[in-house]
Amino acid sequence: MRPPISGLRPISLENACWQCARRALLRDQLHPLRPLPSRLFSKSALPRASTAAAVAVPPHQRFRAGYFLSNSFLSRVNGANQARNAALPAVSGQAADSRPAGAETATATTSVSTDNPAIDTLLPHRRRQALRRLNNAASNPDDAPTATLPLDASAQLASAAARHPASSVRRTLSALLSLSKPRLTVLVVLSAMVPYALYPVPSFLSASALDPALAVPSLSPLTLLFLTVGTTLCSASANALNMLYEPDTDSKMTRTRTRPLVRRLLTTRAAVLFAIACGMAGSAALYLGVNPTVAFLGAANIALYAGAYTPLKRISSINTWVGALVGGIPPLMGWAAAAGESATADGTWRELLFATDGSSAGGWLFAGLLFAWQFPHFMPLSWGIREEYRAAGLRMLCWVNPARNARVALRYSLAFVPLCVGLCAVGVTEWSFALTSLPVNAWLIREAVKFWRHEGHKGSAKGLFWASVWQLPLVLVLALAQKKGMWGRVWRSVVGEPEEDEEWEEDELE
Repeated sequence: MRPPISGLRPISLENACWQCARRALLRDQLHPLRPLPSRLFSKSALPRASTAAAVAVPPHQRFRAGYFLSNSFLSRVNGANQARNAALPAVSGQAADSRPAGAETATATTSVSTDNPAIDTLLPHRRRQALRRLNNAASNPDDAPTATLPLDASAQLASAAARHPASSVRRTLSALLSLSKPRLTVLVVLSAMVPYALYPVPSFLSASALDPALAVPSLSPLTLLFLTVGTTLCSASANALNMLYEPDTDSKMTRTRTRPLVRRLLTTRAAVLFAIACGMAGSAALYLGVNPTVAFLGAANIALYAGAYTPLKRISSINTWVGALVGGIPPLMGWAAAAGESATADGTWRELLFATDGSSAGGWLFAGLLFAWQFPHFMPLSWGIREEYRAAGLRMLCWVNPARNARVALRYSLAFVPLCVGLCAVGVTEWSFALTSLPVNAWLIREAVKFWRHEGHKGSAKGLFWASVWQLPLVLVLALAQKKGMWGRVWRSVVGEPEEDEEWEEDELE
């Protein structure tokens, strides 16, 4: 019942019936430059005599179960067995030069070869789809900004876990670490640490801060340790719950189909226990080692990410704004952690997050910075895989409304300029930060304008994606390097000049 295959070139007729093989052989006699089949399923005299001079194959290898699988045959037609066919002469004792002239050119295909183990382990029809997407990305590289990206940390850890025995400890640890999305977790932790370091604590680098007899507030390394550990565990819990909720949609997308729950590297029970343990331990670390306000923000972020953002992905494109809120909470956690150390009142959430003297404005500006960054970063990233989002049933703006997708990316890219100026105005950074951050923000805005004009085409999506990848770290580093009054205190500590407050106290004593 299988269709004729004589018109498909190049092919391997190892699984063909003898009628199709006979037609192919007659065609080869008319076209001598075309290669003869390596081996045949049929044992009739004509095909067996015609192929004896090409490759001698043992009879027990002629019949294969793959004959009954159309996917197996089509994958060979698409060139999946090109390497094996090239090695057949050496295996059968034939020299490479004994192949008919033009065999190399006849067996060449236009498919993209890949060494990605995630693709090699897929089912045949999934593998064809992945190879087709790679072909499209190769022919239109500007329309696929993620085509050149390497595997993310979760995919690498899942692949490493799959190489170990099922009962090994290394397999379990690698799979659990993959559940936490390590790179995303590191970004979340850094976004909490930077506001903590930039909180305007008096005498941050002054020698008087080292004197325990003086009541001068200073940043505590122990508090920073609890903040880092607690934020890491809360992020890992949220990411694990996200994977637990959507393994079916993850299996339909190239970017997520290698996750551990999709590949069944972990049981659902183990993943649930891991998520609960990380969430409880992270919230406890923030409550005991930082303050209750930061612990509440960490727990709320878990609930918002796993309980609101993840289900909304199937319902409405508003999920992107909810996800941006999740990204804006960690900077508030870092700011509230530093504010709790120098709180003069009861240290409640009102004082830490809504202080009447305006000292909490810096934390909200950093939260706005991370909130705005989500859009110029995610919009071009999702545009490159918009068809996969559509096929998976996830309502992302990249395919629901591509024009609005580009407008949103541009709109929030423009917000970086006033946010950076606001950090200078509230006394978090020096005014030089507004000037030094302007070229970086202008670069992001320029790429966002291109993305808006071309709606992702002509390489604009790739340009905006990579601009967003570099823009945020550069802005945060510039802010750290230009903290308000930091270099003045460093200079006074080096040359031995007294602080301004100390000079005022000496004048009062006189």
